[in-house]
Amino acid sequence: MLFGSPDRIPFEPGKPREKTLKRWREEGLPADVHWYDHLCGLIGIDASMQIDPVGEGFINFHMNPRFEEKVLEHKDGHYILRDWMGNVVEISDEYDYTYIREPKDFVTRKWHSFPVTSHEDFEKMKLRYDPLDPTRYPADFDNQLENLRNRDFILSLNIAGPFWQLREWVGFEPLCMLFLEDPDFVHEMIVFYTDFVSCTMERALGAGIIDRIWVSEDMAFKEHSMISAEMTREFLLPSWSRWVNEARNGGVRLYDIDSDGYIEELIPVWIEAGFNVCDPLEVAAGNDIRKFRNMFGKQIAFRMGVDKRKMSRGGSEMESELKRLLPVIQDGGYIPGCDHGVPSDVSWKDFIDYSTRVAEMTGWI
Repeated sequence: MLFGSPDRIPFEPGKPREKTLKRWREEGLPADVHWYDHLCGLIGIDASMQIDPVGEGFINFHMNPRFEEKVLEHKDGHYILRDWMGNVVEISDEYDYTYIREPKDFVTRKWHSFPVTSHEDFEKMKLRYDPLDPTRYPADFDNQLENLRNRDFILSLNIAGPFWQLREWVGFEPLCMLFLEDPDFVHEMIVFYTDFVSCTMERALGAGIIDRIWVSEDMAFKEHSMISAEMTREFLLPSWSRWVNEARNGGVRLYDIDSDGYIEELIPVWIEAGFNVCDPLEVAAGNDIRKFRNMFGKQIAFRMGVDKRKMSRGGSEMESELKRLLPVIQDGGYIPGCDHGVPSDVSWKDFIDYSTRVAEMTGWI
């Protein structure tokens, strides 16, 4: 990611969703093995040598206490429930309500209401975000430091960005309207949340153990970002710049930002904020990694970016897709992988073939 000259590029072909794994097990993936370890064994590489980032469980940036999860209604093939974030949400009863906690599969949801609809609601929400809450760090964090300083893996802090977090508090459409109708309230919420994140991660950054911050910000549709680049600079850039600067002062070297959708108009703002990595570069949304490399040079590195649609077609189409990306792989600052979760229309055989080719192109075989 820093445009050096490693002997190999990290092997990160992509992660399957639950339905994808179900299909793969029906097509030959043994039931008693982890898909990644088994895949590495099949193509002849050592799974233990791969990057193993520590995820969200390391430091807890979530609200505490959470709302009580509760099914409010079940009829006509749907659940209506209150999730742990305080939203009232509707999902198909094909899934149980735990699917709203993590992206185990591609699950369509409909939102009925959100926990913050007024300044009064926000004052109550703030009580759930105490940065000094002792549950935000492992109880034995200080005892872990010696081992963490001698680790052989990448250590990450995963942070919800301000757009992402406000969207969870007030809802997507209400948030977009607030940018126009009550910008002072938006600034107030962003300032509070930015302070909370900075204070929460201060202890970890001060210990000098973090390699990467990864900010989740999903803020783009298929053709445009959800708010303009100008509005992004006004409302979000100060938070991002502050976090990147704090991370840099703590010895962090990778500042990674994640957004689905078409991100070309956002990348310049991210670079301005100090981010030097972005992902997942969804091809169906119009992102062209070769174009981006020509536009932005080595100011920013990329992860993922392999068209999942071509993966599902396999054969010559998959091969053509990887050849398209080869110049960027060779140029450095790029870890190729599926441009989102691997969908269930990708067969186990095609995934093995694709992963084998990725392993060849990244120096593993």
